[in-house]
Amino acid sequence: MGLSEERIRAAHVGVAPRLAGRVVLVAYDPAWPGLYEREAARIRGALGAGVLGLAHVGSTSVPGLAAKPVVDVVLAVADSADEASYVPALEAVGYVVRIREPEWLEHRMFKGPDTDVNLHVFTAGEPEVARMVAFRDRLRVSEEDRVLYERTKRELAARDWTYLQQYADAKADVVADILGRA
Repeated sequence: MGLSEERIRAAHVGVAPRLAGRVVLVAYDPAWPGLYEREAARIRGALGAGVLGLAHVGSTSVPGLAAKPVVDVVLAVADSADEASYVPALEAVGYVVRIREPEWLEHRMFKGPDTDVNLHVFTAGEPEVARMVAFRDRLRVSEEDRVLYERTKRELAARDWTYLQQYADAKADVVADILGRA
């Protein structure tokens, strides 16, 4: 999505944007799916029927793919702009809002309480949720795309970045290319 430094700073809640330097990738860890399951149970326990969709996404959800050791989870709720309907319950189990982007799909991102988790929250039906899941699914079934994506990530991780978001934005072309085959 190519955010400016001003938008990166404005989206962060209560903390400065994460400075990156070089991005550290690690080999796939078979413990990651279990960490997701633990977080999924915590989220479902907090929100109950308010969970309209929940999935493990990002590189930690793709067996064999090197990743930043951060478990990405996408949560769909009735209305992500209606923070009163879900934020207090997530905060009660230790989640903390770190990013609020009303101008980008009403996206919210929380950090987890005891695992390095990025919990991305969108309104149910938002196409970004399906896009994240489709990308994960494509990487799970296509070794060629998984290799392409990992090679791209490693090349980009070797660069110096001011903000982690810039590294994510730099992957946009290869992500779009892979999604075109999904």
